[in-house]
Amino acid sequence: MSARTLHPLLSKVAGWGRARACLSALALAMGSMQAAQAVEQGYPQRPVRLVVPFTPGGSTDIVARVIADAMHSGLGQPVVVDNRSGASGLIGAEYVAHALPDGYTLGLGTISTLVVNPIMLPQTARLDPAKAFVPVVALASIPSVFSVHPDLSVRSYAQLVALARSKPDLLNIGSAGMGSIGHLIADRINTDLKIKLHHIPYKGQGPVVSSALSGETQVLSDQYPSSAPHVASGRLIPFAVAAQERLPNLSQVPTFKELGHPGLNNLAITWFGIVAPAGTPAPVLQKLNAAANAALRDPAVQERLQSLGVQALGGSPQRLREMMEETAQAVRETVHERGLSPVMR
Repeated sequence: MSARTLHPLLSKVAGWGRARACLSALALAMGSMQAAQAVEQGYPQRPVRLVVPFTPGGSTDIVARVIADAMHSGLGQPVVVDNRSGASGLIGAEYVAHALPDGYTLGLGTISTLVVNPIMLPQTARLDPAKAFVPVVALASIPSVFSVHPDLSVRSYAQLVALARSKPDLLNIGSAGMGSIGHLIADRINTDLKIKLHHIPYKGQGPVVSSALSGETQVLSDQYPSSAPHVASGRLIPFAVAAQERLPNLSQVPTFKELGHPGLNNLAITWFGIVAPAGTPAPVLQKLNAAANAALRDPAVQERLQSLGVQALGGSPQRLREMMEETAQAVRETVHERGLSPVMR
C-alpha cells in the first residue's frame, strides 16, 4: 500500500486518537465537577460502595465487612461491600480506578493488589496503584505463622535451619502460585536463612495448607487465622511468626524480626487498606478516614478482629502510603537478590 493511500487512513486513526483523548479529558472534568458537587451537597447523600477484589468468605472479605458495617454510624449512610474478583484482583482494582472520584466507590487494597501484583505479574502492570488511587486509611494487618509437619522432629527455628542446611534437598514449601506473595516469601526465606527449600506452587492457599497437613510439603507459611486451629491441635508445629510482636497465643514463638530478619518479617505480614480513585476531594477523604478510624476504635469491632487474629491499624492516609512503600522495597529486594522474573499467568 502506497504512502498516498495510507495518509488518509493514518489521518483518520490520528483523528480517532485525538477524539478519544478529548473524550477522556471531558469525562475526567465531568467527574471532578461531580465530585466537587458531592462536597457542596454534604457528603455522603447515598450509600457508599466498597469494592473487594476477591470472592466472598476469605479473610480480606471478612475484614472488609466488619469495617464496612461499623462505618455506617460515622457516615450516616451504609457502606456496601461489592465483591468483584478475577485476574488476581485486577478486575476489582480497575473498576475502582475508573470510577468517579466522588467518594461513592472505594476499594479494599491489599499487599497483593497494591504492591506485589504490579511488580510480579506483568498482566496487571497496566494499572499503577500509586497513580490510580489515593490512600484513605490502613485498616488491619494479619500476622503469618511459619510451621512444620510434626513428623519432621523440628521444634524450633534453630532446629529447622540446622536440618535444612544439613540436608538441602529434603524440605519443600508451598505457595499459592508463581508470582504470589507466598512465592516471594519462600524465596526470601532461602535468602535470609541461607537454606534451600524447594518451592512448590499450588493453585490457591487452600491446597498449600492441605499439602502441609498431609506432609507433602514440610514447611508452611500461612496467615495466622487459618493456621491457628491446626497449631492448637498439634497438626502443625510453629517455629516463627511474622508480626510486630509475639502473638499472645504463641508467646513462646519468636518473630522473624527478633531472629534478625526484619525484611522477611515485614514481607510476610498481610495488610489491608481502603483506597479511593485518584482525584477524590480532600474533604471527602477526610470524612472517610474519620469514619474508618471511628469504626476501628469500636470495642465490638476490635473484639471481632482480635478473634480473627487481626490487628486493627487506622491512622492517617500517610500510614497506608508508607506501608505500600516499605512493602514495595522488601518485594524489590527479594526479586533482585533471588534474580526473580515477572511471571505470566
